[in-house]
Order: sequence, then C-alpha cells, then structure tokens
Amino acid sequence: MAYNFKEVMERPDRLASGHRMCAGCGAPIAVRGVLRAIKPEDKAVICSATCCLEVSTCMYPYTSWKDSFIHNAFENAAATISGVEAAHKSLAAKGKVPENYKFIAFGGDGGTYDIGFQSLSGAMERNHDMVYVCYDNEAYMNTGIQRSSATPLYADTTTSATGKASSGKTQNRKDLAEVIAAHHVPYVAQTTFIGNLKDLHEKAEKALYTPGAAFLNVLAPCPRGWRYEAEDIAEICKMAVETCFWPLFEVENDVWKINYQPKNKRPIEDFLKTQGRFKHLFKKGNEHLIADIQKEVDHRWELLLKRAQ
Repeated sequence: MAYNFKEVMERPDRLASGHRMCAGCGAPIAVRGVLRAIKPEDKAVICSATCCLEVSTCMYPYTSWKDSFIHNAFENAAATISGVEAAHKSLAAKGKVPENYKFIAFGGDGGTYDIGFQSLSGAMERNHDMVYVCYDNEAYMNTGIQRSSATPLYADTTTSATGKASSGKTQNRKDLAEVIAAHHVPYVAQTTFIGNLKDLHEKAEKALYTPGAAFLNVLAPCPRGWRYEAEDIAEICKMAVETCFWPLFEVENDVWKINYQPKNKRPIEDFLKTQGRFKHLFKKGNEHLIADIQKEVDHRWELLLKRAQ
C-alpha cells in the first residue's frame, strides 16, 4: 500500500495534550503514533486495560481521547474490543452503523504478557478485525515497578531485589511477538521510537488496514521504572535496536522480515548503561552477568535471522 509519511505527520493528534503521563514516558508516544495512522475519514473505538495510560488519560470528568474510549479491567482489553468489533460487524451488515471504524486495544506488558494474555490469545485465534498494541515498558509500572514476564534478565524491580542475595530478575523475558506470530494472524510487528518514527507509523498503518487480527509490540521506556532522564528516551530506544536487544521486524501472513539490521551490532552494555535499573551490573565482579545477557541477546538475534531468511 502507498505510504505518505509527510501526509501522516500532518494529521491532527487523536490523543489530546494535557494528560498526566510522566515526561519522557514512551506510552503516549506509542499511542499518538498508532492513532495518527488512522485515515482522517475513519473513526475508532479504543479500549485500554487498566494501566498508567488509562489512569493518566481518563480522569473523570476529563479525557484525552478524541475517539470513543472504553476503560476495561486489567485482564480483558482484547475480549472487550473483539466483542465491540463483532457487534459492529453485525450492525454494519444490517446497515445500522457506518462501516468506517477501526478497533484498537492498548495495554502495558502487565495487562498483555501476563494478566490479559488469555483474552489476547482468544481474540487473535478468532481473527477479529482489530489491532492490539502493547506498549512494553517491561514491568508493572502503574502499581509499583514489579517484575512482569516482559522484564529482562537481571533488571532491578521492586520484586526482584538486588544486592548480595539477588542480582535482579533471574529469568529471561518472554518473546510475546513470537508467541502471537504462532497464532498465524495476518500481521505482527515489533517496533519502537528511533529516528523520525517512520517505522512505528508504517507498521501501525499496516496493522490497521490489514484485514483480520494484528498485534504491535512497541518498546516504550518508563523513566520511573528504568531510571533515566526524560530527554534520553530516544537514545535508549536507539541503543535497544542497535544492540539487537529489541530488533525491528514484522510477520506478514507467516513471512518474517527484519526491517533493520545494524551495520555494526553494538555490545549490550551500550543499552544497559543508559538505565539505572541495570546499574548494579556494572559493579566489579558482575561482568559475568552482563555476559549472560549478551549471550541471550545474541541467541535470539540468530534465531530471528534464520526465521527471516
């Protein structure tokens, strides 16, 4: 499909300013990017799992959402939006409602990887014409920075203490994009905020206008949980991509494609040192912990290269 990036960037925001998200938070950047991909003549129904995004953008009696918005529980964002999509499909077939609607769910990694996974898997398997967007900040940030299954190895959270007794989270992060791709849905993509955001916008448009179920996993750093200065978010995302910690790829009808391969893959330290949650790894004697993370990143990158051949 034709993609006019300049035209897309000139569209008005569908998420109004004045919300209460933190400065330097990745979630509203992800939301604005996805919603801007909706064509001006189309409407949207949006739902959000309980999360930072929901509590900060929809504080009664105010809302930052310019489209129809539904707040649902932690566990049922995908079930809610799939039900709305099914109802709309039935009513549109009878000529009772216009057809130009898009259906989008937003959730953090806690409400997506963990608590909401059952309803997400069901909606993907049923292939509803919807888009589920996970803004992945790699922990339960809204409730106190507890570890989730998206939290990477050795990251410091409030439920994986560091120090002599622990080196942070002891498990590797779940690869949710791979899990959703195994549902054989029409479109799955992984992206974040680098450069001019073109990758995010292109993938959002594909997700919205590919018939059937689509899933976007967007790395969305959290300044509170990751412990960085607000202005550093773009550099952090860049290092996530350049180290291959967070590769940019898409899966269209089961065909894997890598969207960006670093010319000179950076060592994982270049990503880890940008955040306070990994500060303990750089203490003398912890070199083997960084080596463990590097080994896992290299392993997953090699698997991705084989899939995309």
